[in-house]
Amino acid sequence: MHNVMKSFREVLANANNILILTGSGISAESGVPTFRGAGGFWRKYQATSLATPEAFAANPSLVWEFYEYRRQLVSKVKSNKAHEAVAEFQKRKIVEGKRVSIVTQNIDGLHQKAGATDVVELHGSLYRTRCTRCGDVAVNNNIPICPALAEKGSPDPSIMSSDIPIEELPRCKIKDCEALLRPDIVWFGEQLNPDVLQKAFDIVETCDACLVIGTSAIVYPAAMFAPQVAQRNVPVAEFNIEETPATKQVQYHFQGPSTITVTEALAP
Repeated sequence: MHNVMKSFREVLANANNILILTGSGISAESGVPTFRGAGGFWRKYQATSLATPEAFAANPSLVWEFYEYRRQLVSKVKSNKAHEAVAEFQKRKIVEGKRVSIVTQNIDGLHQKAGATDVVELHGSLYRTRCTRCGDVAVNNNIPICPALAEKGSPDPSIMSSDIPIEELPRCKIKDCEALLRPDIVWFGEQLNPDVLQKAFDIVETCDACLVIGTSAIVYPAAMFAPQVAQRNVPVAEFNIEETPATKQVQYHFQGPSTITVTEALAP
């Protein structure tokens, strides 16, 4: 393992344009729940069934409470050593005149909390809202973002009813619009933002080294990125707790907690 790590560190030292692709695994060690798998319930609902346009259309109050609960949870979470290693590595390489692009499937903002810049968020952010009518996207770091939610305190996962009237849910601040806001998250069944996707594709096509950290490599389109890079004979390293469908296609595989493996790979 030591020789493999040494070999990959040499690859990184010689690379000029590095892609770091991250998924929920990098944040799991910070205590951010992935809401996938057997434990992925919120109240009586499968969490994934709340992350759909249909759920929002049927009960926007319930969906807003779910996301407010997630925002409050994540706002208390600290970036971990892997996030910090990525941010420090990016800063060092910028000083060397090189480029480190971070593309994440996460919506938790922990890369930015650690000091990373220009993070491409494929699936949106818990800290942004989008207007359902005019499409205006606003950054909102205030917790909560809705007076009616504030009055209820932190949304209680054990209370089954969501009874905030629709007119009291977050509304667009743009004059003469004032339509219902939604979380700026790409939900199941929705397309990724084409500009964000194009940015990610451009990075994938131009990188000369790639790290894939904490992603199962099954969620598209991100699942295509590592194989596309590998097909160009560009070195790809996977960092994960377990093997994934991408493991056989990449040159390097480092198994274990990302706080240990990523920190070692990106150390000065």
